[in-house]
Formats: sequence, structure tokens, C-alpha cells
Amino acid sequence: MQANFLRPPQAEFPVVRLVGVDGARLAHAETEPDRETMLDLFRWMVFGRIFDQRMISLQRQGRIGTIGTIRGQEASAAGLALAMRRSDWLIGSYRELLAYIAHGVSIETVISLYRGGVPGPFPADVGAMPIQIVIGTQIPHAAGAALGAKLRGSDDVAVGCCGDGATSEGDFHEGLNFASVHKVPAVFFVQNNGWAISVPRARQTASETIAQKAWAYGMPGVVVDGNDAVAVYAVVKEAVERARAGDGPALIEAVTYRVGPHTTSDDPRRYRSDEEVAQHEQDDPIARLRRLLEREGIYEEGMQERLEEEARSEMSAAIERAEAAPDVTPDQMFDLTWAAPTESVQKDRAQTISDLQELGEVGKE
Repeated sequence: MQANFLRPPQAEFPVVRLVGVDGARLAHAETEPDRETMLDLFRWMVFGRIFDQRMISLQRQGRIGTIGTIRGQEASAAGLALAMRRSDWLIGSYRELLAYIAHGVSIETVISLYRGGVPGPFPADVGAMPIQIVIGTQIPHAAGAALGAKLRGSDDVAVGCCGDGATSEGDFHEGLNFASVHKVPAVFFVQNNGWAISVPRARQTASETIAQKAWAYGMPGVVVDGNDAVAVYAVVKEAVERARAGDGPALIEAVTYRVGPHTTSDDPRRYRSDEEVAQHEQDDPIARLRRLLEREGIYEEGMQERLEEEARSEMSAAIERAEAAPDVTPDQMFDLTWAAPTESVQKDRAQTISDLQELGEVGKE
């Protein structure tokens, strides 16, 4: 029997790509970065590669905890951060560490977090919530932050980030629905890197794209080449400015690839082939942007090498500062939980200090 009412989805979501793998211009956009911003994108992407290498090294030496790798995803992170205003809220996960630093959070703050420290609040003029490792929670958090901005009359935008695996969480769908119903100034940014630990994108959803899920919630969605820093910047810039103008939220799917392991606790050879990784390494986002800069006469001889050396120096200084910070004690977990601690929280804190003193450790007075 032929169906008369049921129809397959017909929506097409072409991938936004402004720069080819060879660095050639494919198209232009009104919101694309200018010359100086393209140089900033390149600088941050090079820094991200060095940052990733050094953080993995620190973890292997036992100097920080488990770290999520970002190699191959530098364009998505840098393009996202630079398209935002400093006061806009960045609400990300362990895969957005580069975005946090490019947005204005200090390198040593990020390192301290992975040392188990309590580095204190982020800079007052930087909109950034603490890095959240619980999968998918960034989406309702961003919807809530955006609603708060709207109620305060602020024109700040909240950007919630997650991976392709998080789109299978209820939080993702609830956050999008809430944001759209209340028409809040939010942008939802999904880094689709092909794998949610060992689960491939094909096992995550049957929809052709993640971006098309936006239509069910009454907001626009777009797929962007996540290895094209120029396109990522342009798409995020348009979505952020649209939200800032009061036109509501949008969903962006940045298609990229995680070259390294999920985290330093992961062995990706158990679920994907070396050939697959080698194929994706041919589309290195840093190399792509460098080719564009060379084609347009912006790149200077030796620039990447100088930037790499500067990044190593920045990382060394930041590591030294982070490791020189005083160790924290368990009772400090209460300090950043409540603005005005409840009676039960104060009781728990006092008991913790007492227990620490009995164990020979000194809690805060």
C-alpha cells in the first residue's frame, strides 16, 4: 500500500565552506574575518596545537589529570571564540579549552583546573562559565544564561557548545526547545568530530545532519566545514549578531575530525583505523588557513615557526605560574558553591575542616 500522508524529510543542508583544502577562496561572506582577524585566527590555531601537545605531555608526567585532546579541531575553537564579543557567555566542555583561552581566560587558569586547583573566578569582563565535563549540560545552561541576559536587558549572547555525542542527550533537546520558545539570545555550537569516544556519528543519529534538528524547535540550523576557520568565524558571527539583534537562537554544526584520542585515557586504535586518521590528517585546518594566507599575501616567511616558539614560551610561563600556586584543601570546595552559604552548607564545611584537622591536614579557618 502506498502511503498518501507520510513523507520523508526533504530539507537539504549544504555545508558552508569559504576556503578549500588547497587554500583557494571558494566564496565570500559579509561576516567573514578581515585581514587582522585572519592573522589572529592563525595565531590561536598554532597556539592550540602547541597547547595540546604540552597538556598531553603534562598528563603523561602526572602533573595534571586526564585531558581531552583538541588536535584537528583548532579551526572550530578559534573561529568560535573570535566571532564572539568578550562579554558574551561561552559555556563549553573539555573540547573547547582553546576557545576559552582565546576568549580571554588565562592559560594558567585552565592548567590549574586540570591540576585540581581552585584558580578563582574568571576575569570579570569575560563571559565564561566553568568548563563542564558532564555531557550535554552546556545546552540548557546556555539557554538559561541567555534568558538571564534577556531579562536584564543586556545584549550579550550565550553560546553553548557540545559534541555530536551530546545531541543524543535529553539536555540537548530540552535546551533547544526552551531557548526557541522563549526566543533567547543563544547560539548552540556542535563540534561534530565524527566520534563520541568509540561511537561513530552514524550510530549517533539517523538524521542526515545534526543541524536539521533545529527545524523541529523553530530555529535556523546550518552545517559549516569545521576545518575552515574563515567559514566557522563567518557563520558564528552571523548567528551571534542575529541573536544579539533579538531574532532568537540558532544551531550550528561544525563538521571536523578528532585526530587524537578522545582523552588521554582513550586508545582510539581499538575502534578506528590508522588509514581513517591519515586521510583526515590531509585536511589539517592550520595548513589550510596558512595556504590561504600565502595565496592572499598575508603570510610572512617563518611566521608559523615564530608563533610556535612564542606558544611554547607562553605555555612554559603559564605552567610555572600554575604549579607555583598554593595547593588547595578539600574544604575549599564549599567556597565557590554558594554566594550566601546555607546553614547546612556551613555545617558541612565545618565538619570537613574538623575531619581534615584530625587527619593532620589544616583546613581554612
